[in-house]
Amino acid sequence: MRLEEVSFRYSRRGDWVLLEVDSGIEAGEIVVVRGRNGAGKSTLLQLIAGVLNPTRGRIVDRPARIGWVPERFPAEQPFTVASYLDAMAAFAGANSPEIWLERLGLVPFRTVRLGELSKGTAQKVGLAQALIAAPDLLILDEPWEGLDAAARDLVPGIVAELTERGAAVLVSDHRGETARLPGATTWTVESAHVTVDKPVGEAPAWVIEVSADEGPGAVAAIKAAGHQVLRVRS
Repeated sequence: MRLEEVSFRYSRRGDWVLLEVDSGIEAGEIVVVRGRNGAGKSTLLQLIAGVLNPTRGRIVDRPARIGWVPERFPAEQPFTVASYLDAMAAFAGANSPEIWLERLGLVPFRTVRLGELSKGTAQKVGLAQALIAAPDLLILDEPWEGLDAAARDLVPGIVAELTERGAAVLVSDHRGETARLPGATTWTVESAHVTVDKPVGEAPAWVIEVSADEGPGAVAAIKAAGHQVLRVRS
């Protein structure tokens, strides 16, 4: 997918939020979008998702299957968690969302209405709905915001699974959590312009095997030593 001289402003006489953005996202690539609050990161992600249309320029070769997780999931909807995700799966022509209910710890909330969820749990529902259709492009706007530690630790592994099968992932973040995504391209939004920095090199990754009962202690020790845990597989 490519952005060709994309510019955007919210009103005819308003200030330009983005100006002449010219960049592309390759299959299997991870792109981290950085910039101060209000710089235009969320606007850029919504343009790429197709939620907004460019004022000038165009976006070409957008994948047919896009998963989008906004910074705040719109939970003011009259559905339970299960009925909402079932409906989203049917809309996307996808299989049952059961795997994502289990992986994201949503099983206990099946019958809870969306409006009764905490922000963190609502964000998990938002992540689940984006993943149901196995997207070719996953867009995550501050995906770690409000999530508990266990859920935050799941995100890098999910991203790795998607990129391994050729999907692209676009992530904005102000928490510094994207350090968990080594080898990512960085887009910096500043003064309505976007600069691109390709990764120079990647830190080595190691696979460590321990018995199941030693797993939690091993993860804690690795993190305490200042290393990143990209994923945990049982």
